[in-house]
Amino acid sequence: MQRAALLDAARSLLSEGGTEALTFPALAQRTGLARSSVYEYFRSRAAVVEELCAVDFPVWAAEIEAAMQAAGTPEAKIEAYVRQQLALVGDRRHRAVVAISASELDAGAREKIRAAHGGLVAMVVEALAALGHAGPRLTATLLQGIVDAAVRRIELGAAEDPAEITEAAVALALHGTRR
Repeated sequence: MQRAALLDAARSLLSEGGTEALTFPALAQRTGLARSSVYEYFRSRAAVVEELCAVDFPVWAAEIEAAMQAAGTPEAKIEAYVRQQLALVGDRRHRAVVAISASELDAGAREKIRAAHGGLVAMVVEALAALGHAGPRLTATLLQGIVDAAVRRIELGAAEDPAEITEAAVALALHGTRR
């Protein structure tokens, strides 16, 4: 229960203040634990981040996969892939993953995050192949680049409304640069 409380506090801190806000004193204060107790659960900030990814990313991926499975056509699956990822931008779990992506992770943690993102890309390969893409894996990787750019735009609080960014990303994903 304490570990779960620490992870929940870490999500809140990352969501509210980014990586700078995730400190062991702040975790201790949020959970009512002594600072030394936090070290009993995690050896470093990177370890907290690693566990957040291990716990939250599969849930996030399952939500994207469920949205895709509910879609009927390959085009609808691609649209669901883009829309669901962008819908998750406001979710604390997602905000934590975005906030930590630039933090001081060791090579092992970075590789785990890369592998998890690779799992997201793999979800859409079949739909792209069904549409006749000669290189569906490459296309899926580029599609994820569109999603990542839209996520960054939303997270930065761009001038456009998040719904407008989502619609532009979906249009680009489905129709390329044609108007």
